[in-house]
Amino acid sequence: MNKRVIKHGYKVAESLFNLVEQEILPGLDIDKDHFWKSATQILDTFIPQNKALLEKREELQRQIDEWHQDPNNQPICQDKYQTFLSEIGYLEPEVEDFSITTENVDDEVATIAGPQLVVPVMNARFALNAANARWGSLYDALYGTNAIPQTEAPVKGYNPERGNKVIAYGREFLDSALPLSEGSHTNAVKYFIDGSTAKVSLENGSTVGFKDESSYVGYTGEKDSPNSVLLKHNGLHIEIQIDADNLIGKTDKANVKDIVLESALSTIQDCEDSIAAVDAEDKVAVYSNWLGLMKGDLAESLEKNGKTITRTLNNDREFTSADGGNLTLSGRSLLFVRNVGHLMTNDVILTSEGEEVPEGLVDGIITSLISLHDLKGNSPFKNSNKGSIYIVKPKMHGPQEVKFADEYFKAVESAYGLEPYTIKIGIMDEERRTSANLKNCIHAAKNRVAFINTGFLDRTGDEIHTSMLAGPVAFKDLMKNEKWINAYETRNVNIGLKAGLKGKAQIGKGMWACPDEMADMMEAKIGHPKAGANCAWVPSPTAATLHVMHYHKVSVSDVQDNLLAALDKTQHEDGLRDLLTIPLLEDADKLTPEAIQQELDNNVQGLLGYVVRWVDQGVGCSKVPDIDNIGRMEDRATLRISSQHICNWLEHGILTKEQVIESLERMAVVVDEQNSGDTQYINMAPNFAKSIAFQAGADLIFEGKVQPSGYTEPLLHLRRRELKAAIK
Repeated sequence: MNKRVIKHGYKVAESLFNLVEQEILPGLDIDKDHFWKSATQILDTFIPQNKALLEKREELQRQIDEWHQDPNNQPICQDKYQTFLSEIGYLEPEVEDFSITTENVDDEVATIAGPQLVVPVMNARFALNAANARWGSLYDALYGTNAIPQTEAPVKGYNPERGNKVIAYGREFLDSALPLSEGSHTNAVKYFIDGSTAKVSLENGSTVGFKDESSYVGYTGEKDSPNSVLLKHNGLHIEIQIDADNLIGKTDKANVKDIVLESALSTIQDCEDSIAAVDAEDKVAVYSNWLGLMKGDLAESLEKNGKTITRTLNNDREFTSADGGNLTLSGRSLLFVRNVGHLMTNDVILTSEGEEVPEGLVDGIITSLISLHDLKGNSPFKNSNKGSIYIVKPKMHGPQEVKFADEYFKAVESAYGLEPYTIKIGIMDEERRTSANLKNCIHAAKNRVAFINTGFLDRTGDEIHTSMLAGPVAFKDLMKNEKWINAYETRNVNIGLKAGLKGKAQIGKGMWACPDEMADMMEAKIGHPKAGANCAWVPSPTAATLHVMHYHKVSVSDVQDNLLAALDKTQHEDGLRDLLTIPLLEDADKLTPEAIQQELDNNVQGLLGYVVRWVDQGVGCSKVPDIDNIGRMEDRATLRISSQHICNWLEHGILTKEQVIESLERMAVVVDEQNSGDTQYINMAPNFAKSIAFQAGADLIFEGKVQPSGYTEPLLHLRRRELKAAIK
């Protein structure tokens, strides 16, 4: 039992109290008593409002369920349905056109397009790797993945055949992003600096420059024999590294050892979907890692090849600029922190009556406080050069909930003596009521919004849950072909651009979920910059280095200009009708037993594969083998889809309870086998009744209909706490 310290009627976990007073507050010039008084006043004000917003969610869902249960509303008439949604306040009257007024947004968010990482801040090693992913080796990313098909015979050590393919790919990339005034990088034999320009000697004896002379921005080493040449394209840096003694460099005609790309411009350090933080102990670990990132002293040691390696934040990168001065570039991603949404509570702080305080409120108070170390210069590194704090708020339902977050951040800023709107908000467009009212949501935070991002996975889970009683939904893998998803993705960009986000904020797209399938990612994910999104999520630093090449191929700024021009010239259909078209299954009565069973088994296997690690090991995000043993990144959003999909088909008689139980038990054996190499793994089979993880998986299905918005967190947290209590 965590000891408690009483502060203005609230019972604060002693571990949090000590972290705040001994590690966070020193150096911030904030009096301890002032902090606790201000923090508890914020809780006094916003806890009742938080509860009221959650009650509003439940009331709207109750009314939607009743509407679908009324035989007069079947089959669904779209006009009648949308009129009903307006009458109950689910759909709100659209605000007049406006433009956001957000100021002091860093270039990585406002003006430069590129990849964004999302990483569990609870894992210090992952958090550091992501923060350091601002720069990545293109050669390593190509050599170690299937971005280039791996057809070579395996050899020990370095494979020159594959290396030559990597080098050729790299030269083709340079020709595309940084073309020479004449000739090709393939024929380069020397890169050097001539006065204030970069030059290239070619095999034919000629010396050429770059087609765009302004692309050259700096170098390291000596002008005639530089260690690297730094160039810039579409706002992104490319470093050609040169070393005649290097394993790769000595075999290269121009002694190029690597091409290093500015990759993950920003990273979301996640306190939410990708972690399993269920109590005060966990929350303090989360806050401690965020503190280490903001103070610049986070370190993590690990064993690699028999040696102990200590990882810390990367230093900045120093160059001689084109005009002969000093040029310093950040060695790290710009860091956001994603707080928890409005639903969950945590025992890190209790009310006087012993009730858990909303976790999102505590996150906002503590992560903002920690971020002051960056603003006050208490770190050897700088996160925000514009003096801003970036907080992503997930799972908000509609404009009132966004306004609540805006008002709450105002109170935090006042408590800490910050200028209004120092805290920037990232709005996750991942709930149905938010995407249907997106313009109003942006307006509700128009002075601080720095980010809108589609979250297809959570959005799909909410789509299923909201319309649970409308009828059976389409197959999970075919959801991407439904009307609502295209409208959802298109509206997000169009509404964001019309609201003035260009040049002031990010318009983002969601995650590539298959970290081993980089060839497929390279083919598919270029669609995100082409759609006008100036950032998109990737699952690893390597993926960021590969995906950033898309932003060299596509000028997102130009795409956005073209979209804005088209929006201004035409009376376009806003897509709301398609967005609200429920993805119901056609010809459900014609489904074969084999198709039904395959869909069930696929959902159950993925569900159990994720839940067993979450509950038993506290792993909130992991690469889980699917039913075909293909590794897929799973988090609570993917779990929400699987559990709600099974629940929906159960509700409408496509599945039976007995059929689901049989699949759960059979797939548990499969998942156990897939994890046989993990010494910490606890088998679910054959003692299903004693497996807390197995019971959690069953709960998510059989109690899924009554879970708030179909969220998985309440049941996962309950079972994880049960597991932790059992092993103490």
